[in-house]
Amino acid sequence: MERALWYYDLISPFAYLHFHSLAPLRERLRIEPVPVLFAGMLKHWGTKGPAETAPKRLHTYQYCVWQAGVQGIPFRMPPRHPFNPLAAQRLMVALEAGDDVIGQAFGFVFGEGRDPELEFDALAERLGAGDAAERVARPEVKQRLVANTQQAIDQGVFGVPTLVLRGQVFWGNDTVEWATRFLDEPDLFEHPEYATARATGAGIVRG
Repeated sequence: MERALWYYDLISPFAYLHFHSLAPLRERLRIEPVPVLFAGMLKHWGTKGPAETAPKRLHTYQYCVWQAGVQGIPFRMPPRHPFNPLAAQRLMVALEAGDDVIGQAFGFVFGEGRDPELEFDALAERLGAGDAAERVARPEVKQRLVANTQQAIDQGVFGVPTLVLRGQVFWGNDTVEWATRFLDEPDLFEHPEYATARATGAGIVRG
């Protein structure tokens, strides 16, 4: 089965939604989840997260409530957001988290609305990681998370969630149909319209 990489951070409610919308692709792809630090991407690309602009922050949270309802999955924002996901992401690395663990972790955060930073011990208990504090402190775990994030950046990933398939970047919860079309039509990005999109120059650049 063909392999694709799925970059995620537990800080992202869109990643929670995307996790639950990947079922059609899972039937056709071996999707390898890769925990990263969204903040590292923002720093590298010089961009802001949706929670850093007040109106966009509210819009994002309310949209996620609506979208979760459309998808038929539970959704509840944690009491504060954004939180610091560093320890939780390191735990995902340490556990070599597969879909079951990731699903439980996302369910803890956005299904139940709990804070993985302030309730890290409870998250670790939920995931069956009694030695979580020791695990996330290991140098190799810390380095792996950094390396994962750099790998994503090197592939042109600028946000989460992102699926990378055959070198193409599919960012966001609303790109599942697009990725499916690409599977059905491997030369999709060679169509003239896509070539025009690639050739489009920047008319103005903010300082």
